[in-house]
Amino acid sequence: MSAQRVVVITGAFGVLGAAVARRFAGEGARLVLVDRVPAPPWARAEFKAPHLLVGQVDLADPAAASEALQRASETTGGLDVLVNVAGGFQWQKLEGELAIWDAMFAMNLKTAVVACRAALPHLLARGAGRIVNIGAGAAGRAAAGMGAYTASKAGVERLTESLAEELKDRAITVNTVLPGTLDTPRNRADMPHADFSRWVAPEALADVVAFLAGDGARAVTGSAIRVVGRG
Repeated sequence: MSAQRVVVITGAFGVLGAAVARRFAGEGARLVLVDRVPAPPWARAEFKAPHLLVGQVDLADPAAASEALQRASETTGGLDVLVNVAGGFQWQKLEGELAIWDAMFAMNLKTAVVACRAALPHLLARGAGRIVNIGAGAAGRAAAGMGAYTASKAGVERLTESLAEELKDRAITVNTVLPGTLDTPRNRADMPHADFSRWVAPEALADVVAFLAGDGARAVTGSAIRVVGRG
């Protein structure tokens, strides 16, 4: 990899994306922060040049994603790491709207597929690279109302396994992390009586992502790492 790694993070303006960005910035990486929303003021203030903030990108749109990462690669001189944080959650039982299934697959699985496709030529041109996807600990066994979400996140695991096999002889590793409940403001609001200390801090998950993206994990590919705290 290059002396200063270039790390692309999708869904970078959310709570987890921001934690991952701070972790890599602390290592001296140059960041390409991609999201479907405009870059918020806190991100513009915290991640100034040479970092790139690329807002308003529909990561489910192959043309938009490819154009964004092509421009980023031309600006930075290449890409080394892709971290797919972009995604979402919706609780709904089977009798609910069928459109939720489409939305969960688009937000959680299709964005990962499209981002991998967009980043892959640039990683291959670099001669080595890392892809880290965000799955879900809950995908191993779905609870009531979590069918659409967990099915889409299980798809992220299968994507990881398949892509790792495709790339195992090309110096690119592909892994996924499977977090338990993250300690975020939204989860605290949705579950106010829970014991937050048992949840996974976004910074703790970011540490695992950084490990998988580093040289210490060079022999790890196709793996799914559970990060569930004490949940």
